[in-house]
Amino acid sequence: MVYLAIRLQRYYFATAKELMRINGTTKSLVANHLAESVAGALTIRAFEGEERFFAKNLHLIDINASPFFHSFAANEWLIQRLETFCAAILASAALCVVLLPPGTFSSGFIGMALSYGLSLNMSFVMSIQNQCMVANYIISVERLNQYMHIPSEAPEVVEDNRPPSDWPAVGKVDICDLQIRYRPGTPLVLRGISCTFEGGHKIGIVGRTGSGKTTLIGALFRLVEPTGGKIIVDGIDISKIGLHDLRSRLGIIPQDPTLFNGTVRYNLDPLSKHTDQEIWEVLGKCQLQEAVQEKEQGLDSLVVEDGSNWSMGQRQLFCLGRALLRRSRVLVLDEATASIDNATDLILQKTLRTEFSDCTVITVAHRIPTVMDCSMVLAISDGKLVEYDEPRNLMKTEGSLFGQLVKEYWSHLHAAESH
Repeated sequence: MVYLAIRLQRYYFATAKELMRINGTTKSLVANHLAESVAGALTIRAFEGEERFFAKNLHLIDINASPFFHSFAANEWLIQRLETFCAAILASAALCVVLLPPGTFSSGFIGMALSYGLSLNMSFVMSIQNQCMVANYIISVERLNQYMHIPSEAPEVVEDNRPPSDWPAVGKVDICDLQIRYRPGTPLVLRGISCTFEGGHKIGIVGRTGSGKTTLIGALFRLVEPTGGKIIVDGIDISKIGLHDLRSRLGIIPQDPTLFNGTVRYNLDPLSKHTDQEIWEVLGKCQLQEAVQEKEQGLDSLVVEDGSNWSMGQRQLFCLGRALLRRSRVLVLDEATASIDNATDLILQKTLRTEFSDCTVITVAHRIPTVMDCSMVLAISDGKLVEYDEPRNLMKTEGSLFGQLVKEYWSHLHAAESH
């Protein structure tokens, strides 16, 4: 009886475990879509997309319900066969008792045996069912185990190889045959890029969507480790030093500005390394001084999660203020002007020209005019370096990718203005 129950259980497990894995995966889709819908509720309502998102939510719920239903059906399949099997055993035992010669067992003993047999069968079925339930839900532990064994980033500090306190002093960046892929076995995203960003130069990086611009910036901050090649900043291979030593010496103004729940002072100077006077000076340079002074609490004014009580342009200027306070010799702008208005863009560009005139500024361009006054322009296509020269020289070159992007930008702009 136990042997047959174990065989049934193993046969059931082969399907039930996979169904539970699929159920967990599809449930994540429902949770992610719900979280994204809540976060972007204003945008969804503005574009009247409620019906589309509601229909997609129902579709994802249906996808999730399918493996859940089949898992429930498989469980019922197992219970039905176990109960049928136990009932057959009990019926066979009762038949044997009836066929025995009279007086072999007393009527009281037979009644007790049948009574215990019924309760034992129920306990046996419940025991098998609980074992299967535990085995199914242990799939969640499998997923936790996967997350626990995700490879960690490099150490924050490498004590034997720490850069000097004034590094980088010049801001020269050498990229040597850089190759990047996101996962083993996948195609290369960057395919052997080699170039040099001289200290104090303004470098513009252009290319079509998916060409590898943001990946190159990610490699500079070691968000993704190179498959081949290296990046050298002021004579130091960045792959040999700790992540904290690297990232704390570089500045960045991202495309999506990030503000934290706290105060204005905390968002500009989270480590409390600067005085209030220095913070006010930076706010003045970022054209944010008046906006902060209008608040009753000044530098202690509240900033809610993601900075939603400040406009998008102000959030971007806060990120500029952080970079000004840090005074990094290498500053990266990852399409920082893609989601702000023209007035804020002008403030940003003016401040960068005056305050970072002697720094290396690397700009990933979304608006082509942003890189027109750069010292050099790097054009990337399909993960390869196509052009690297001064903007005016690239404009004169026949068939230049940069020239094509400039023409496309102005043609789209004129078409939009005509409409």
